[in-house]
Amino acid sequence: MKALTRFVPILDWGLHYNPKDLPGDITAGIIVTSLLVPQSMAYALLANLPPQVGLYASILPLILYAVLGTSRSLAVGPAAVDSLLVATGVGAVAAVGSPEYLSLAILLAFSVGVVQILLGVFRLGFLVNFISQAVIVGFTSGAAFIIALSQFKHLLGLEIPSSSNFFELLFLLIRAIPNTHLMTFALSVGSIVILLVFKTIIPKVLKQREMSPVAMTPITKGGPLFVVIVSTILVWQLGLDTKVNIVGEIPQGLPPLTLPSLNLGDIQRLFPVILTLTFVSFVEAFAVAKSLASQRRQKVDANQDLIALGTANLGSAFSGGYSVTGGFSRSVVNFTAGANTQLAAIITAVLIFITVWFLTPLFYFLPQASLAAIILVAVVNLIKIEPLQRLWRYNKADGVALLVTFFAVLITGVATGIVVGVIFSIILYLWRTSRPHIAIVGRVGESEHFRNIERHEVSTCPHVLAIRVDESLYFANTKALEGYLTNAILQYPQVKHLVLICSGINFIDGSALETLEQLIQEMEQIGVTFYLAEVKGPVMDHLEKAKFPERLGRDRIFLSTDQAMRTLECV
Repeated sequence: MKALTRFVPILDWGLHYNPKDLPGDITAGIIVTSLLVPQSMAYALLANLPPQVGLYASILPLILYAVLGTSRSLAVGPAAVDSLLVATGVGAVAAVGSPEYLSLAILLAFSVGVVQILLGVFRLGFLVNFISQAVIVGFTSGAAFIIALSQFKHLLGLEIPSSSNFFELLFLLIRAIPNTHLMTFALSVGSIVILLVFKTIIPKVLKQREMSPVAMTPITKGGPLFVVIVSTILVWQLGLDTKVNIVGEIPQGLPPLTLPSLNLGDIQRLFPVILTLTFVSFVEAFAVAKSLASQRRQKVDANQDLIALGTANLGSAFSGGYSVTGGFSRSVVNFTAGANTQLAAIITAVLIFITVWFLTPLFYFLPQASLAAIILVAVVNLIKIEPLQRLWRYNKADGVALLVTFFAVLITGVATGIVVGVIFSIILYLWRTSRPHIAIVGRVGESEHFRNIERHEVSTCPHVLAIRVDESLYFANTKALEGYLTNAILQYPQVKHLVLICSGINFIDGSALETLEQLIQEMEQIGVTFYLAEVKGPVMDHLEKAKFPERLGRDRIFLSTDQAMRTLECV
């Protein structure tokens, strides 16, 4: 049973469910429903899909993740950045509004699900580590700008083509502004004001009245639902449905079981966005899952969550939905509202099912401007300046990676932009590690500690040169090491012994080993004997396989730098 609960986590918390957790789960389930219903429809429109597709994506995926996911608080469903990726990827190969567009969106969810499951099964969750935090922040901020700008056509009642290029979208918007529809604009402004009041003013008022966070959450997070209700009633009562764009008729009930059309040509055309969406959606979900779990001293498993999210995406595809992930704001609301287990998600799924089955006619008069306002206010939180300032102060290279990703997303679009960011961050890593920190060290007082001669008052020996390398050795930095050691020997002609301290070396690849052997031979020719000290166990294991200790001489490999220096009569 213990082994089974690892793969089906619901057996763990479900069979040992604590009745004390029920009030929190019910409360969170209801609150997230009030947030997810308007959000899912809004994000579906962002993906250029009918609003009901967002609702379909918010039922079965939630249940499937609840069964297989390791996070107790992650709220799965449509998300802003993923919806933009769907619009960008599918829009490049099919006309918006066509049956092919919806078919490809479903195929995309299916393909992402399959890839995520395979990554989880083969325990390849570590691959997401290749997307650095700088790239993630740059990508989400750039995508947020595009998402926000893309909603202005709905906010202003304009008819302009969709685009994932920020500057092209900005040009089209500026050119069309004179055609702004005043009634739509008024609805948009009203919706935004209401959302901002719920987001900023109401929380302050409730805090002044010392209301508990749990009691505040249903009120402060109810802005989107309130906007939907008020704007729908307003359009209905004033007969504005002929003057502004409305959602229109939403089919009642669930669609029949959807079987994606597995066309190899379509999969090839969607392949770049499949990979992008696979990693972006998982990074987004796992980051928030890990953050929330740490606050309750819980654990999340990257590979199991890949399987869970992949299964959720498959469920979305089979139930007529599109790609899903764990939303940041939704998950935080779920956590704050008191969700203790994934029962909260199951409750949310049941309530949305009831909504789809019975309440969709009520959304007929819902203006698209209100949904656009919900998206606009939601994505503002994705635009982050503080991380750039912090990264720039700490490491300008990371700050540059963030900016490169940000502008790449704005110029080339979200799918290409994140690829540019990942490639650039990898190039930065290679550049950093190709220039390893190398220091000549000396003894601190009479202790066994050795430190950089440029940073500390230390004692050295004229005939022994101790050099520490603070980086693993591989093909990209072997020439830098070779150059440093050669120059050091030339700078100190009286040196007869060179000790390479390996405390900072975690790995030596074949190219680096070959370079070391050449250096040893060259130094022996000029009368300098080469030694190693503080070689880590895993590194030594690999050196043993290559029979390096025999060629160097085991008596020239020391357990510590102090032992090496005493042996070489440098005390």
